[in-house]
Amino acid sequence: MQDTHYLLLLIAVMAVATFITRVLPFILLYKVSDHPMLLYLGRYLPPVMMVLLLIYCFRDLRFSALSDGPAELLALLLVIALHLWRGNALLSIMAGTGLYMFLSQSLALAG
Repeated sequence: MQDTHYLLLLIAVMAVATFITRVLPFILLYKVSDHPMLLYLGRYLPPVMMVLLLIYCFRDLRFSALSDGPAELLALLLVIALHLWRGNALLSIMAGTGLYMFLSQSLALAG
């Protein structure tokens, strides 16, 4: 019974800490929300983060090995094509993930 109370208290403390870390920037920076540096970061930081995630995802891609390379590249091409065609990020990500999972499982079963 004590373990349950301890875990609930731990979850509550973590929830409050997470909430505070999410709200604190809005509370502290509400007066300078139109500062040029914040506007610059708001405009350019999200695409930069996407490029960094893309580089991180493809850092171990080897073109010489026939492991997951083709599956990753085909999924990437599908995501790009769908996003350019429909402009829907959720559709692009879901379709790319589905294609990658299908191809990687098919290649694993075949090889």
